[in-house]
Amino acid sequence: MATLFYQGHGSLRITTTEGKVIYVDPYIGEGYDLQADAILVSHQHGDHNQLDLIKSRSAECVIITEAQAIKDSEHQTIDLGYVKVEAVEAGNKNHDPAQCVGFILTLSDGVQVYLSCDTAKTAQMSTFADRKIDYAFFCCDGVYNMDRKEASECAELVKAKHSIPYHMAPGELFNREIAEEFTADGRLIIAAGEEITL
Repeated sequence: MATLFYQGHGSLRITTTEGKVIYVDPYIGEGYDLQADAILVSHQHGDHNQLDLIKSRSAECVIITEAQAIKDSEHQTIDLGYVKVEAVEAGNKNHDPAQCVGFILTLSDGVQVYLSCDTAKTAQMSTFADRKIDYAFFCCDGVYNMDRKEASECAELVKAKHSIPYHMAPGELFNREIAEEFTADGRLIIAAGEEITL
């Protein structure tokens, strides 16, 4: 079974059924010890792009940043075999949509994980419900991104099986009080340092 380890803030690590390791938006927390096969960076703010934390990388390690994820104003899909990485809309007044993406990851066993990354509500979110996403992560800090109320509205649009709050407060690993203010059907709260089976 694939697993997801939440490092904290907007950082997480997925280990696929093939044993491939995917890091997303490295910045904070523990769990950077596994050899990376893919590293995804949604944008170039310092709380999302600390690649130096990942010391061990496979010879085939792929790094996908917003520069690869958006080409000629089009969001790209990159199929690595063990995961299909689909860039999707993200952005707000603090994040230029031309230089910022979210991701939908489709693992080889069909599990889909949506990562909002740093954003407000986007027009594209209303199209996600038909995809029957399994796990959806929504930023909700209310400072640089949408707050808990707007994130909850986005969760209603996406209609994932499990909706998860993350990126709850600037610089913080995790804030349970803020997480509890996020409401959604199938809400799942994952604390920093916790691992779930996908």
